[in-house]
Amino acid sequence: MLDIGYSLSRRFPDPPQTDYRRAEVTALRHDLFCGDVYLADTEADRELSTAWGWVPVLDFAWALCDIAERLDRDPLGSRASRPQHAELDFTESADRMLFERRFGWVDVEADWMPGDEAPLTFAHGELRREARDFLHDLIADLSELHEPLADNPVIWDLQARFPRVPS
Repeated sequence: MLDIGYSLSRRFPDPPQTDYRRAEVTALRHDLFCGDVYLADTEADRELSTAWGWVPVLDFAWALCDIAERLDRDPLGSRASRPQHAELDFTESADRMLFERRFGWVDVEADWMPGDEAPLTFAHGELRREARDFLHDLIADLSELHEPLADNPVIWDLQARFPRVPS
């Protein structure tokens, strides 16, 4: 089972003068809410995580939802034998998280993983559902910390673009 999580950094706090209600896409995706993220396979007790403290966690959630959709562009869907690839690059470094979908399964690995370590593997539907749940849960958490964020039109659009997927 896939678990996606985050922690906010105390070393890289958001600027105190931030107007969360009017924050633009660039600020929301690259300048605010820095911390660390992880993807975990709870059944295999394995995790792929960052430990840098500066990863924009809202951008990570947003990008993960985009990737789940990109990996589903083949008209054959889960019957497609041709691999479909996507990558999530981390702006402040050369590190990347790599995604490969074949049939209904997605392998996830990262540049910083040891070379002999197998990728984490999840069902594509599970990745899509968990990524969207993570995004909505993260927005709820961040809106609890910064109430005006809930009134930001960019956040409204983001939630509408990636609604929760029923289980």
